[in-house]
Amino acid sequence: MSIVIITGANGLVGSEAVSFFSKKKYTVIGIDNNLRKFFFGEDGSTSWIKRKIIKENKNYIHHNIDIRNSQALDKLFKRYKNNISLIIHCAAQPSHDYGKNYPKIDFNVNATGTLNLLELTKKYCPNSSFIFMSTNKVYGDNPNKLKILEKRTRYELSKKNKFYNGVNEKLSVDDCTHSFFGVSKTYADLIVQEYGRNVGLKTVCFRAGCITGPNHSGAKLHGFLSYLVKQSLLKKKYTILGYKGKQVRDNLHSFDLINCFWEYFKKPKKGMVYNIGGGRFSNCSILEAISEIEYIANIKIKRKFIKQNRIGDHIWYITDNKKFKKDYPNWKQKYNTKKIIKELILNS
Repeated sequence: MSIVIITGANGLVGSEAVSFFSKKKYTVIGIDNNLRKFFFGEDGSTSWIKRKIIKENKNYIHHNIDIRNSQALDKLFKRYKNNISLIIHCAAQPSHDYGKNYPKIDFNVNATGTLNLLELTKKYCPNSSFIFMSTNKVYGDNPNKLKILEKRTRYELSKKNKFYNGVNEKLSVDDCTHSFFGVSKTYADLIVQEYGRNVGLKTVCFRAGCITGPNHSGAKLHGFLSYLVKQSLLKKKYTILGYKGKQVRDNLHSFDLINCFWEYFKKPKKGMVYNIGGGRFSNCSILEAISEIEYIANIKIKRKFIKQNRIGDHIWYITDNKKFKKDYPNWKQKYNTKKIIKELILNS
């Protein structure tokens, strides 16, 4: 019996991973207690995804466990021990705004929860691989210090800029404003690396940009494209926070991300860090996303602009996937932003 444990199993990335590894005939143990509903209200609830993946995946076993509860996690890891071949850690408090208002909960979920899982991996299944869903927010607002140009519909870098093809892993995580969420995820990112380099576990951090897909329970405080499509179709209006709506995000479909996980799992390394995102293949500004939704759905979206941006928010961020592609050349992206938006509209 080969076990895959997935935390945040009912979230966007977790649920995609559940389906992927179930189809590969693994027994999938899902850990999720729907904290998204607690964080974001009914919009953020993942109960619909839970029902869906239980129905569709016969070899899925669900556990309603909070990753802050080390005793409950210990019982689970102890039950399966060396049968565990992979841990995919996606559970998190994912919002800047929530993290600022509730820093203790934010840190305990993102940092302490991650440490709990690493300790249990070391204790019960040290030969398994440990994949951590990190974030580009570990770089704080350092990307905003790049020489950014303002265009008609987006902010952009000059083609001569060394980061034009995207932000790579060499950008500093120091001397910047992170947001409280960014700090808790940075701790988790660093401790995952340490258990790889110091303890010898097969760990990897994927520092992602915007991850999206039809399983996303997008809410106002988290889930850019999913929430934008949902608000646009239901209410035909959208509030833009700062940067004139020209802030640029790259968008990686959860399907493409899980295929990154698969490539790593087949050939794991210790203490690795990879920036992962849509890159130059898949990116847009908020204004460009709205225009695309208007065109595909044949609607007109009212735009409300608020000058104040969110603390630690990026003006421009595109991921350089070069390091991961070099180590895992078989990985290919399937979804660009236009294809992602079309799918989100069809599934709304």
